[in-house]
Amino acid sequence: MNDTLAPSTRNEGDALASAVAKVKRHVLPLFVIMFIVNYLDRVNIGFVRPHLESDLGISAAAYGLGAGLFFIGYALFEVPSNMLLQKVGARLWLTRIMFTWGLVATAMAFVQNETQFYVLRFLLGVAEAGFFPGVIYYFTRWLPAAERGKAIAIFLSGSALASLISGPLAGALMQLQGLGMHGWQWMLFIEGMASVALCFFVFFWLDSRPQDAKWLSQAEQDALVAAIDQEQREREAVAVVRPSAWSLLKDRQILLFCLIYFCIQLTIYAATFWLPSIIKRMGDLSDLQVGFFNSIPWLISILAMYAFAAGSARWKSQQAWVAGALVVAAIGMFMSTTGGPVFAFVAVCFAAIGFKSASSLFWPIPQGYLDARIAAAVIALVNSVGNLGGFVAPTTFGLLEQQTGSIQGGLYGLAVTSVLAAIAVFFVRTRPKGAPSDDLKAPSALGQSH
Repeated sequence: MNDTLAPSTRNEGDALASAVAKVKRHVLPLFVIMFIVNYLDRVNIGFVRPHLESDLGISAAAYGLGAGLFFIGYALFEVPSNMLLQKVGARLWLTRIMFTWGLVATAMAFVQNETQFYVLRFLLGVAEAGFFPGVIYYFTRWLPAAERGKAIAIFLSGSALASLISGPLAGALMQLQGLGMHGWQWMLFIEGMASVALCFFVFFWLDSRPQDAKWLSQAEQDALVAAIDQEQREREAVAVVRPSAWSLLKDRQILLFCLIYFCIQLTIYAATFWLPSIIKRMGDLSDLQVGFFNSIPWLISILAMYAFAAGSARWKSQQAWVAGALVVAAIGMFMSTTGGPVFAFVAVCFAAIGFKSASSLFWPIPQGYLDARIAAAVIALVNSVGNLGGFVAPTTFGLLEQQTGSIQGGLYGLAVTSVLAAIAVFFVRTRPKGAPSDDLKAPSALGQSH
């Protein structure tokens, strides 16, 4: 009997492998590009801070508050946005998200005062809400568990690539003048309109379900859907009682996920929004020179992300790898307070190895723990609460600089929170209760592809 079944099994395996390869080729490059333009529109105000102060009179505290208000809008609307994605389909909803954030990002070029700055930053967060967890959920419906870690690592590389190119691109665009607009306005306008233009391609390229993908054969569609459904049946068999969204929202593990991701994002966005200002203190540098210096930590972080992913695949202890990355971030942030501007810049480069690697290594942990039936809502919750670090970091740093003339206290705080997060990582579960093993499968897949 085994000899009779073997050819059929091989055919199904071949169809599944072919389907996975096609999905990666079809959607991953687009998602990386979307993440790049998303990240640019979110953080490009870091490069125009001096111009906002000189042209519009926006102070350091006002800049920090405005930078952070994005994450309030993002957090408030992330969960409902992601639940709507499940109802209306990924293609329509991701296109809507991209179109609205592009319009708001474009409007940022025409702010005249602090109030308009605050309103548009808040609305940008509302518009972007649901994008990141929407893509993560998309992977759960299109890729088997063993492949999702790889896809997430590639997708997350979009933010690292965006950080890498954002400086030189912003510096180059800010050289533009004309039509009564300053260079910083041209930069915001062009980067915002790029998102609007791209959303039309997204609508025609994406499909909401594998069954809708004409670029997959029938056998590939069937194999892919069967594999994903089988994984869900296995997960349901482990669960004694079908979990509700509310019960998981009260789960201590979910709270730990939120806390850890909050600490990671706190450090990432502190560096993102204030690194250009740290670089400015290194000397009399032009916008273009600041942009090129700004790329260095993110280039280093890209290499580190894949090195950590490979290491976590070979020596399988996901919590230990996340904790180690957070300790590296803590050391870098602490060392940035002990020397001059050049030494601080070098220390932030070292910290970037830790906080960007921790970000990519983190997501397979909640993915392994959550039931797929409520994963979208809970991933959105973790992401939205964690992203509040993007409000706390720039707001606190802005107030500190305005009141004390230094952000040293904030850097100490980042070092402490990274250490606390590293400790908290060892208290999270990597598999649902009742699962036969606590070994996390997704991270090993993550490492195998790099």
